[in-house]
Parts: sequence; structure tokens; C-alpha cells
Amino acid sequence: MSTESKFVIPAGEGWVGVVPQGSTLKIIDLEGNQAVDTLFNNAKDFSDHYSAVDTICNQGNIYLTTGSQLMTQNGNVLMTIVDDTCGRHDTLGGACSQESNMVRYDINKRHMHACRQTFLKYGMKVGLDKRDIAHNVNFFMNVPVTPEGKLTFEDGISEAGKYVELKAEMDTLVLISNCPQLNNPCNAYNPTPVELVIRESV
Repeated sequence: MSTESKFVIPAGEGWVGVVPQGSTLKIIDLEGNQAVDTLFNNAKDFSDHYSAVDTICNQGNIYLTTGSQLMTQNGNVLMTIVDDTCGRHDTLGGACSQESNMVRYDINKRHMHACRQTFLKYGMKVGLDKRDIAHNVNFFMNVPVTPEGKLTFEDGISEAGKYVELKAEMDTLVLISNCPQLNNPCNAYNPTPVELVIRESV
């Protein structure tokens, strides 16, 4: 028997909660090409957080998809991607910030809302602060790497209704920023809502 909880996150807003071990988290791209910036921590030890470096090294692939295990810097598995209809997710591009908006796009963009602000706003609710904003996953975001090692932010490859589903291998704190970015083509310059579905065994 299981229980199911659903949450719709508007663009520019966030969500934070614990996904218990054995439960699943499905993130649904409701309208297509929306970037969902996500932090993961061991719910019992916030210092044991998601590591892009360890995850990439463990799987031998810079992109995430079905079968990818999200690793911590201590070698623990937080979550495993068990289903993915998009096919590829980024973990190199990081989260947008007011500073990066200014440097990457234009000095006049500094005032625009960014994912780091959402991380801080929702992270404070559970005791996280700036020091806890480590590596993140950008679900549905298309960030190809060129042969020269350059990151490029391109049109998204997701579509309306595509989803990624993860199974919690331990009690995992999940902190989401549904990206408000208006300056790159990954979301067609149009941030949109996403839906979360959490299934817990009881």
C-alpha cells in the first residue's frame, strides 16, 4: 500500500521536503523545456550532500538518465533515477545567480530573480544556509559539452508531460528551485510550472 502527494511549483518558486527511503519522487515537466534546479542532502546529515564529481566518476557519463545514481561526496547513494522519458539531464551548468546573470548576460540583468535566491529562501526553512548550496542537478536542462570542453546552453530537449522519476536510497532532503531564468533558450525564454508526485510505502 502507498500514499501519493502532489505539488505544483510555479516558475520562480521552490519546494523543500524529505523523501523517505524507498519512496519515489517524480518531477513532471508540464509544458516542456523547463529547468528544475535541485539540491540533494542526506536528511540525517546535511553535510553529506550531492556531488556532481562523484556521480559523474561513478557512472562514467557527464549526463544523468535512467540508472544514474546520485552520489554524495562521502560515497553514499542518495537517489537512483529509475525512469526518465526526457533522456538526459545536466549536472554541470550549476544554478543561476544574480551574479552569474550579470556576468553571463548583461550587467542590467543583476536584479533578476535567480535559483540561488530560491535555494536560500526555502533552505532556511529546514536549517540550510549559503554554505550548504553545493552541486545541483538541472533536470530537463540541455547543456551540451563541446569537444573543447566548453559548456553551451541550448534549446531544451524535453516536451510537455515528460518526466523523471527517482527512488530514494536513503532519507533524502530535496530542495527544488523551479528556475525563473529568462535569458537563455533552455526553457524557450518562458519559465513554466512543474509538478511533483511523491509516492511513499506505508
